[in-house]
Amino acid sequence: MSETVVLSTDFEDIKLLSRGKVRDIYDLGNMLLIVATDRISAFDVVLPEGIPFKGKVLSQMSAYWFEVMGDLIPHHLISIDTGDFPPVCQKYETSLKGRSMLVKKAAPLPVECVVRGYLAGSGWKDYQQSGSICGIPIKEGLGESSPLEEPIFTPATKAEPGEHDENITFEKAQEMVEEELAERAKEVSLSLYKKGSEMARAKGIIVADTKFEFGLLNGELILIDEVLTPDSSRFWPLDEYKPGGAQKSFDKQFVRDYLLTLNWDKNPPAPHLPEDIIKKTSERYLEAFRRLTGRELK
Repeated sequence: MSETVVLSTDFEDIKLLSRGKVRDIYDLGNMLLIVATDRISAFDVVLPEGIPFKGKVLSQMSAYWFEVMGDLIPHHLISIDTGDFPPVCQKYETSLKGRSMLVKKAAPLPVECVVRGYLAGSGWKDYQQSGSICGIPIKEGLGESSPLEEPIFTPATKAEPGEHDENITFEKAQEMVEEELAERAKEVSLSLYKKGSEMARAKGIIVADTKFEFGLLNGELILIDEVLTPDSSRFWPLDEYKPGGAQKSFDKQFVRDYLLTLNWDKNPPAPHLPEDIIKKTSERYLEAFRRLTGRELK
């Protein structure tokens, strides 16, 4: 199965609103067109090479979870079927098919809503230094990748391009958004994680941690961006899970692990990825998609 890697899109008669680390977002008036490219970032730096099928996995996996989570919170997805897109999009159908979402336009909250069920990543580093994560005390004596007694909500700031996201306390998040809104985002994030991690575990995948994004639409909190994808989550194979060290993964941690073997300071420009790392990363994204959704990529 071969796939053309899409690193960027340019639809000249549609207004480009922003180009993120992975997504190109176009303004369609009262709606947005979100195109997931095959770009990959690590340590908040976009890498020179793309990952085949990655954008399609992100869009179609998010669509699956938006559908599944609809009973917990409304979401912004209108359709991923290009036939439903406005006429101005139709001549770009080949570029959009499988990797784009037509969504409602919401005002994003300025915080990322992270939920952690296991000690990994920046949470593990925080715990080693302070015995807590984002100000939340954690039980003593745990090792890397250990399960937490219960999932915790650990918000983060949204970094500007080229900058690094920063973990913050819940109190700080309450200062950044209205207190009641922060409480609602926390409550929903924990519910989404609980449902998603239970479903994933039944399919042989541990969701160690994940981040959600929310926005306001007509004063109502809705789920936006992406949901439980290999970009926004840490996925571990359940049958190979061994607490006490780093885990094998179905996500871009595989790329991070490779980059950590290099003499790179995590600032642009990023190093090139070898072909075997690109291929194996693509295979991991596809495997996560098939396992979690039970579907084949379109």
